[in-house]
Amino acid sequence: MKAYQQKQLLERIGRDGATVGHQLPEGIEIQGETIDLRAFVFEIKRRETIPSGERERVETAKRNLRRERVERVELIENNEVSYEEGQDQVEAIVGIDRALNALDQLEPVDLEAEAKRQEAADKKRWTNFLKKALGHEDDNSRNRR
Repeated sequence: MKAYQQKQLLERIGRDGATVGHQLPEGIEIQGETIDLRAFVFEIKRRETIPSGERERVETAKRNLRRERVERVELIENNEVSYEEGQDQVEAIVGIDRALNALDQLEPVDLEAEAKRQEAADKKRWTNFLKKALGHEDDNSRNRR
């Protein structure tokens, strides 16, 4: 591959809007294993949050996708592929970026911890309301005098 072709491929990868309008790849080979990437991302995104049981699976997938992305970029940077193979690598890299963007937008939610926080906040609001309603709001300031 010629230097200008290599530069062109690397620029396509680094472009800010590279993933805009790009479809998630149906499947992708990561470390010798073919993964149905589109189905995985849509399955996880459909839930809008990452359940605690799925969190480790999603984090592992994200680590593997990042590792695969680095390896594919290095193939182009080290000029280890032809221009045509480089174009295929760029398409795969942009697909990986698209999948990573989708997975990174999900918020992990610990429902039990969130419920406890909500309950504590509700109790505090209720206690403050009762103090005001019963006129005990300034008990602390009276005790200091």
